[in-house]
Amino acid sequence: MNEEQLTASGTNINDVKRKNAEAGLSYNEVKELLARTGGHGTAMYSDTDSEEVKAQNNQSMRNM
Repeated sequence: MNEEQLTASGTNINDVKRKNAEAGLSYNEVKELLARTGGHGTAMYSDTDSEEVKAQNNQSMRNM
């Protein structure tokens, strides 16, 4: 049986835990991964277009 556990404000604790488990890496897991790898091999966790960021950075530097 999956009884609802609610906080004083009415938040369903079990629902929050379920959604967190489905969300991917936690903040502390990301910090640990970065500490272990120095950031190498972490591109698979990002949807950032690195070429777009580089282009924006280059444009910013030209405007200085």
